[in-house]
Amino acid sequence: MIQHAACEKSIQEHPCYSEEASHRYARLHLPVAPACNIQCRYCHRKFDCANESRPGVVSALLTPEQAALRVDAAVQQLPQLKVIGFAGPGDPLANRERVFATCRTLLSSHAGLQLCLSTNGLVLPESVDAIIAHGIRHVTITVNALDPAIGARIYSWIFWRRRRRYGVEAARILIEQQLAGMAALIARGVLVKINTVLIPDFNDEEVARINQLVSRAGVFSHNVMPLISAPEHGTCFGRMGVMGPSEARLNEVRGQCAGSARLMTHCRQCRADAVGLLGEDDASLRREHSRVIPILQGARPAGEAPILLAVASSDGRLVDLHFGHARSFQVYRVHESRVEFVEERSVAQFCLGDDTCVEERSAIAGHLEALRDCRAVICSRIGYTPWEALLARGVEPVNRHASRPVVEAVWQTALRLRDPATRDRERQVLAG
Repeated sequence: MIQHAACEKSIQEHPCYSEEASHRYARLHLPVAPACNIQCRYCHRKFDCANESRPGVVSALLTPEQAALRVDAAVQQLPQLKVIGFAGPGDPLANRERVFATCRTLLSSHAGLQLCLSTNGLVLPESVDAIIAHGIRHVTITVNALDPAIGARIYSWIFWRRRRRYGVEAARILIEQQLAGMAALIARGVLVKINTVLIPDFNDEEVARINQLVSRAGVFSHNVMPLISAPEHGTCFGRMGVMGPSEARLNEVRGQCAGSARLMTHCRQCRADAVGLLGEDDASLRREHSRVIPILQGARPAGEAPILLAVASSDGRLVDLHFGHARSFQVYRVHESRVEFVEERSVAQFCLGDDTCVEERSAIAGHLEALRDCRAVICSRIGYTPWEALLARGVEPVNRHASRPVVEAVWQTALRLRDPATRDRERQVLAG
């Protein structure tokens, strides 16, 4: 409790740690973390769904530089802004370089703002020193089970020490890491909040045990929140028909939590790019800051008309699809100083694998028509026949940005296309 008293001012200004603060102070989530090192069966990291407010949903990913600009804008428009959070759409600690680079910028330019992050805890123990060094004093860990057998039903897999683990082994490793990281943070004076997703018929009986354990460890707050699992969200549980708890069941389980950790009941299960007061996500600010993405000063091709670029991506976050595997392309308009999402264009998948790939020009006619007004299409891989067909139409195939964030790939491609010197060098290399 001494630790909590020493942090009372930060608690009073943090909307997730104080219900009173949630009515007075705003927060901004920066979506700089695309990748995740575990797969929860209730999670689907979704791109550009402006009408949904749930974890994992974002309008656009940001680079650390873009995130700093977004904070600059938010500070001007939200004088009540107190907290900058890192909550996805992946796991911040699976994207440490991007998250900590953003923190370093904010510590120098906006030292008065509180920094916090949410994590699944898989790599938390080895991240504690860096968390503290980067000014983060509030950490939320999602703990859904203490029994690995129950955890195995909630998590599809984890990526641990360079390989994927499954089942009880995966859950055991995750739980051990979560508890070790929690203890290390508390020992270093960091305020810890535990999130637990209540999944009916999966972890109902675990919640009170979790509450008792984390209370004894010195956790500040425990947030028991309902599963969100509408089928249209695309989650595994949603497709399985696993439903969230009723309000009565949620309150019943919360009532069983008798530990000393403060029970949080005002959580709104925010988007990964939420901005504004808790429960009053300012969609207009989010669109202004995210849908039209600011690009830093630097190589900036002035005086040119906007161009359209298409991307093959499974979820709009990373360039991760083979051209022939795409069932749609996301189209972006690149202006002189920003990237703007335009629309998603559906196509018929024509490549079903190495043995069934159809590369006749008639099979890709739909793709060519969908991309007719684009300067380039960015994908992870592409076959020779569609490559030639695209070039004949004046659309450049680009496969150099595999696994990179979409917005970064779009911007870098636009810079290259607009730079005559770069294009000339590439032609010389190809000719040689």
